[in-house]
Amino acid sequence: MSTDQSTITELARAHGLHIIADSIVINELGLDFQVAIAEAVDGDSWVLRIPRRPDVSARAAVEGRFLRAIAPHLSIAVPDWQIHTEELIAYPLLPGTPGLTIDDSGAPQWHFDVESPEYAASLGSFLAELHTVAPEAVRGSGISEYSPAEIRQRKRDDIDQVASEFDVAPHLLRRWTAWLDDDSYWPTFTTVTHGEVYPAHQLMDGPVNLSILDWTTASIGDPARDFIFHHSSVSASAFEATTARYVEAGGRVWPRFAEHCGELYSMSPVELGLFALQTEVPEYLDAAKAQLNPND
Repeated sequence: MSTDQSTITELARAHGLHIIADSIVINELGLDFQVAIAEAVDGDSWVLRIPRRPDVSARAAVEGRFLRAIAPHLSIAVPDWQIHTEELIAYPLLPGTPGLTIDDSGAPQWHFDVESPEYAASLGSFLAELHTVAPEAVRGSGISEYSPAEIRQRKRDDIDQVASEFDVAPHLLRRWTAWLDDDSYWPTFTTVTHGEVYPAHQLMDGPVNLSILDWTTASIGDPARDFIFHHSSVSASAFEATTARYVEAGGRVWPRFAEHCGELYSMSPVELGLFALQTEVPEYLDAAKAQLNPND
């Protein structure tokens, strides 16, 4: 579901937020929410998130509670949901600009140097800060929590579900099975995680993180989740610099941490398959088929 500028203006007004219609800039990329940025009549800028499907609202309630719980523990900014209903979520615009955007042709546009030492230090520091938050500080929000054994079992279950609905390349199944069966890849502890830390969710000042968006997938689980995109998009030396800063700031890694991040990233087609089955959108189903069996 998409909403035009006029409807967004009326929706905001119904929630007590008076925005200037001509100022609205709509972002259609979000899978769960249509997102708009608009200027209010008092000059402040706001982010408006409009649910695309009814099922999004229930998960958003958990996210809202989590944001209130986690904000005092972080030095970076997170969204302050001053409006939160089933029809609209709105919060004041956070500082910084997205580290990654998509242009009109669908090509990624990077807005900082992901290889820079400054970025490694900033990201490593933020993730250490997040991962050392005591789980009891956010447990009451209702976010999902998984033990190390449950994390692995959920991956097995996800693969089984996708393999029951799609043709999956045998070499992928062999790779995932070997990874799941090998204890040396896996953490023996869990942390508070964001779940989708990548530059489109990071608001930056050059290479420095100022704010983090979209905490929908926050949970207590595998800390490597928050390193997956970074591991897949930077050199080994830049990744090592990030993890070195992470450990220096209090984060914990294990000998096969980097390899584990790579194996988690290899599961991306499974994640897409699960989302395609949930939404039943033909384009996502076709994309999942292509990724799960690339040689078909």
